[in-house]
Amino acid sequence: MQTPHFTGACTSFINLDDNIKKIIFIGCAVFCLTPFASPAIALLLGLVIAQIIGHPYLHLNHKATHLLLQVSVVGLGFGMNVHSALQAGKQGILFTIASISATLIFGYFLGRWFTIEKKTSFLISSGTAICGGSAIAAISPVIKAEEKQISVALGCVFILNSIALFIFPVVGHYLNLSQTQFGLWCAIAIHDTSSVVGAASKYGTHALEVATTVKLARALWIIPVTFMATFLFKNQSKKISVPWFIGLFVMAMIANTYISGVSVIAPYLIVVAKAGLTLTLFLIGAGLSRKVLASVGFKPLLQGVLLWLFISVTALYAVVHLA
Repeated sequence: MQTPHFTGACTSFINLDDNIKKIIFIGCAVFCLTPFASPAIALLLGLVIAQIIGHPYLHLNHKATHLLLQVSVVGLGFGMNVHSALQAGKQGILFTIASISATLIFGYFLGRWFTIEKKTSFLISSGTAICGGSAIAAISPVIKAEEKQISVALGCVFILNSIALFIFPVVGHYLNLSQTQFGLWCAIAIHDTSSVVGAASKYGTHALEVATTVKLARALWIIPVTFMATFLFKNQSKKISVPWFIGLFVMAMIANTYISGVSVIAPYLIVVAKAGLTLTLFLIGAGLSRKVLASVGFKPLLQGVLLWLFISVTALYAVVHLA
């Protein structure tokens, strides 16, 4: 849910006038709002922009993507049914508890094995276990993480998150996963909500419903994990960031289920929400400059890759054989 927040200017290959950069960037952003831009295309376009001309509005990227993602997820609630969502939540609860616990434990041992700085390692593990940047953003102030530690963790998580958006639908179709199975799998194994929704929406309507419900339920685990971080890092601060927009998502879902008049405008709200998520992925990609990619470092990236492979493979086995 939270999106990458990095400081420093983007390095660009092409030396263009700032106004021309802004025109190109805005044109690409507008394109991502059209039906021609899929989530994967939007993310790839953002990555290309980041490498070639840079992000002309990088200082606004964090707030824009954070707000846009939350509003879009709430909009998706108008396309979901409470009864189906509860069923999906029941299916995902055991997977959620097991996968979060196992990922945090495995991440702890990987961090010690690779001698990665303790706070960086914990942020990478938490981001992989729960919901990417949202977990990192919530836990960082509690453990008093430095900007460099936060940037490394965010960069690692979002690099892998971007790759997952492309790989997961391909694997799902190759293995003939049902929409329920795919929704569960990507909700557990893809880090951030934006890419979970992007991958699931390509797979099917029911996959999107399952994935969104389970992923947002996982996001609530930010609260107990943040309390645990307070204890582990001996910080007496009780300030915890709670993802309140999840409550709005639930309210939208209830309205769509029980208020008949909502069904008239719901299809339009869903179209707008999906366009917003596609634009969010473009902005996320545009924030991943060469400088950001280079700042991650080999060991933290290796920890992130191994954790991601661990949760992806085990979750895939679970949804195929146990779901």
